[in-house]
Amino acid sequence: MRVATDIGGTFTDLVYVDEDGKVEVAKSHTTPPDFEQGVIDVLEKSNMDKEAIETFIHGTTVIINALTERKGAKTGLITTKGFRDVLEIARGNRPDLFNIRYKKPEPFIERYLRREVDERLNYKGEVQTALNREQVKTAIEYFKCEQVEAIAVTYLHSYVNPEHEMETVKLIKELWPEVAVSASHEVTKEWREYERTNTTALNAYVQPTATSYINKLHRKLTEFNTNSNNFIMQSNGGTTTFDEAKKTPINMVESGPVAGIYGAAVLGEIIGEKNVIAFDIGGTTAKCSLIENGEVKVSTNYYIERNDRTAGYPIKAPVVDIVEIGNGGGSIAWMDEGGSLKVGPESAGALPGPVCYGQGGTEPTTTDANVLTGRLSPKNFDFPVDMEAVQKVMEEKIANPLMMTAEEAALGIIRIANSNMLNALKLISVRKGHNPQDFTLVAFGGGGSMHATALAKELGVKKVVIPIASPVFSAWGMLMTDLRHDYIKTYIKRINKLDLQALHQEWHIMEQSAYDQFANEGIPKNDVLFHRFADMRYLGQEHTVKVPVPAGNWSEKDVKKIIDAFHKLHEQNYTFQLPDTEIEMVNLHVTAFGKVAKPSIKKIKRHTSLQEAKIETRDVYFEDPKGWKKTDVYQREKLPINNPIYGPAIVEEKAAVTVVYQGQSLTVDDYGNLIIETGAK
Repeated sequence: MRVATDIGGTFTDLVYVDEDGKVEVAKSHTTPPDFEQGVIDVLEKSNMDKEAIETFIHGTTVIINALTERKGAKTGLITTKGFRDVLEIARGNRPDLFNIRYKKPEPFIERYLRREVDERLNYKGEVQTALNREQVKTAIEYFKCEQVEAIAVTYLHSYVNPEHEMETVKLIKELWPEVAVSASHEVTKEWREYERTNTTALNAYVQPTATSYINKLHRKLTEFNTNSNNFIMQSNGGTTTFDEAKKTPINMVESGPVAGIYGAAVLGEIIGEKNVIAFDIGGTTAKCSLIENGEVKVSTNYYIERNDRTAGYPIKAPVVDIVEIGNGGGSIAWMDEGGSLKVGPESAGALPGPVCYGQGGTEPTTTDANVLTGRLSPKNFDFPVDMEAVQKVMEEKIANPLMMTAEEAALGIIRIANSNMLNALKLISVRKGHNPQDFTLVAFGGGGSMHATALAKELGVKKVVIPIASPVFSAWGMLMTDLRHDYIKTYIKRINKLDLQALHQEWHIMEQSAYDQFANEGIPKNDVLFHRFADMRYLGQEHTVKVPVPAGNWSEKDVKKIIDAFHKLHEQNYTFQLPDTEIEMVNLHVTAFGKVAKPSIKKIKRHTSLQEAKIETRDVYFEDPKGWKKTDVYQREKLPINNPIYGPAIVEEKAAVTVVYQGQSLTVDDYGNLIIETGAK
């Protein structure tokens, strides 16, 4: 049996597939700060045979939470003399250009915990100044006195030659074996001194937290009597073992969200939709990503806390390209000083949660608005819903100040939440030169199906897919993943002066590293698959374009094909090409997959009628035309295959609701997915 769990801000999700290909799901409340307990709770709630669990895959928000909440370890930095302040100098390309009060983000490692040592390599990796071991020892003693819990080591040009970093790490482990150590060459082999130093600092900052969490989770699973092979989801869309995850936990910064994106790509391939916008609405956030021709876009230009006011913090780790906003089912509606209605980014979370949960929530949320407008039924909650309390809070906090009814206020909350989400969808489509009409919207998460149809119509998307297991689809996506590691190395060479023999040797070294790492994870050589890419640019440019390149040894003919591909991709990304300008290779990128057995998705057999699937007819408050409408409500699991339903309609399933608006139609395909034609033109 293959099992996947995903921890969200409000719920912990589970999906498992048994030997017969049968898919089962479960949800339980997330249990901060002891998140591992939520995993055990949902395993017990599923009533599965614990001894039958062969593979356990886990997605977690522990890393991103530790960073955003500043709850990592007290961390020290050892760096090359003269580079102590690189974290503060950062970059000058600030986002808020005309703000004279602009302040750079505060480094995660304070200045008094950053120590310099004599050592120096040139850009070729040749030693100019030998490492001063005595200064390293002095730094270690200083960190001991300051009760540091983790140490980051970043030396200049160590991405070319890690000799001094390796020597420093060895010395630290000899003198202080208890402390966590992160060296930059183990985290990233890309250039950019500030980005590389910051990534290593953040890896060290979260390493004790990650190690503690993974150890506690492993202990809980052992107590649960499972003998499973355990894996954790990484930000690149693949998995890795528990032990590997503890070494570079920064690779889990977007562990949970990316699984749903990858799952949407897999589902798109199954149903013949290569161009997909993946859209995930949870309790706290909404996330979206664009998949073109079946390819999930992965980049190392990732930032946390970056917006139009602050530069944020760069992380040079492979991360699926995601836009994330603070709007979800638990997002709180509030009035600003000017009397305008706002939704999010603050969330009621799992505790106390929305008012309708009855767990002490006192602020109206998007979920409360959906209950009040009839989209969500009080009968489908795990606890009694006090509709009078929801009505009272909506009136006092929103409706009365705006001089409207509670229903109008609730509809206003839904429309503003939709507007926020629409902006995120435009960021990854329209603003990157893509026409949304060329894409299918795959919506999942607890709130995805409830908002997707309205958003698709606004965006001009013609088709919406609500996948099987949509409330726990990120966990479903994990079931479809392989082990994955990305090896990226800066290799700056002009394309017309390439030494092909030397280049082939570099590819070989990177791929051999992958074979070695997968061997430690129990993956045989025959099950390892490589994809190669090269980051390339016109000479003199700053930005690069990621170009797929062929495997094996290149010929001159291959190089010409790569140049042609670069010109076309550059024009696609930046609207122009410069065919007479020299081209430079910047980074080599090997994506290595360790193939594992995955469940097969089978077509469903169902002999039911719409009448059998119909639960009730109830009043639902719609915006177009505005007012209450008698709306048929159906149970998803009983809907007949390929039998259309015309809106307005509501389709209910465990932990999710799909809203079909007037002028839209819904059918169930052979795999159990809901296919909605939006009526967009």
